[in-house]
Amino acid sequence: MSRQEEIRQGLFEHTLNGHAPEVKALTEEALQLGMDPMDLLFKALIPSLEEVGRRFELGDFFVPEMLIAARAMQGALVILRPLIAETGAKPIGKYVIGTVKGDIHDIGKNLVVIMLEGAGFEVVDLGVNTAPEKFVDAVKEHEPHIVGFSAFLTTTMPMFKVNLDALSRAGLRDRVHVMVGGAPVTEEYAKKAGADSYAPDASIATRMAKQLIGAAAAPHAAALEQAVMLVDRTLRKGGPPSEQAGD
Repeated sequence: MSRQEEIRQGLFEHTLNGHAPEVKALTEEALQLGMDPMDLLFKALIPSLEEVGRRFELGDFFVPEMLIAARAMQGALVILRPLIAETGAKPIGKYVIGTVKGDIHDIGKNLVVIMLEGAGFEVVDLGVNTAPEKFVDAVKEHEPHIVGFSAFLTTTMPMFKVNLDALSRAGLRDRVHVMVGGAPVTEEYAKKAGADSYAPDASIATRMAKQLIGAAAAPHAAALEQAVMLVDRTLRKGGPPSEQAGD
C-alpha cells in the first residue's frame, strides 16, 4: 500500500472516530506530498462522514460520536478550503459575519465562512461575542455587500435588532444587506427584527449571497458545498439545544 493510500485510509478511520489531531496531521502531510485536496474530500473525508451518518441511523453511533466526527472533518476543511477556493480571480463579493454579543457558538458560523470562501467571497470573520460597535466599525472599514448576524441561543436573538439599530444610528443601514441565521432563528423572527433576509443553513446562506450580487459559483465551489453540507447535516442531526451551532 502506498503512503497516499495509507493517508486516505487513515483520514477515513480517524474522521470516523473523531480523532481531530490525527485528521489535521494527515491532511497536512497529504498536501506536503502533493495530493489533490479534491481527492482527500471525495475518497476519504466525505465517505467517512457518510459512514458516520449510516451508523447513526442504524443505532450504532449516537450524538457524541456524530459531533466529534463532524468536528474532526471540519478541522480538515479549514485547511483545505483556501486550496479548493483558490482561483486567482477577484473576489465576487465581500461579506462581514459574526456571532452576536453574548453568544460564543461558532460551528455554524464557521461553516458559512467556509462555503462563502469556496464560492469566491472575501469574508471578514469577526468571531464570536461580537458587539454592535464592532459590526458598525467593520461595515465602515470593509464596505461589504452583506453583513451576517449569527445567533444560536434564543437569549441572544434580540441582538439582531440591537445591531440593526446600531447600523441605523451610524447611517449605514441602507448601505448593506443584512442576513441572519442560527439554530433557533425563524424567518418570521428575522422579519420582525428588521433583517433583509434569513438563511436556515450554510448552503442556503451562500446561495442567497450569490443571488444578491448576481455572481456565478467559483470553480470547485460545488465540491466544497457538498462537503460542508455534509458536516452541516451531521451536526444538525446530532446537536443538542446548547450545541446547535451547526444548525
